[in-house]
Amino acid sequence: MHETRVDSAKHHRLLYNDDVNLTIELDREDDGRWIAEALELAGVMAYGETREEAISHTERLAIEVIADRIKHGEMLPSALNVSFQVLSEQLAGD
Repeated sequence: MHETRVDSAKHHRLLYNDDVNLTIELDREDDGRWIAEALELAGVMAYGETREEAISHTERLAIEVIADRIKHGEMLPSALNVSFQVLSEQLAGD
């Protein structure tokens, strides 16, 4: 009997394209802080005192998550070609 084993890391690699395009959604909290979230990477979000600071923190965190996934064989090294698109900010309570 021939047993076929699926390489889990290889399977995950097939789920990603060479390019990683991330969408950043912005919102403003009642206390005035901004929060930015990379929609394609669950849990990747960060606060900032300004819109630009929240975006910068989220981009940095997204790159760290992608690097970790590459390190653990969940993404191909070519996934380092990352681009970000920032959606129009939505003010909380509007």
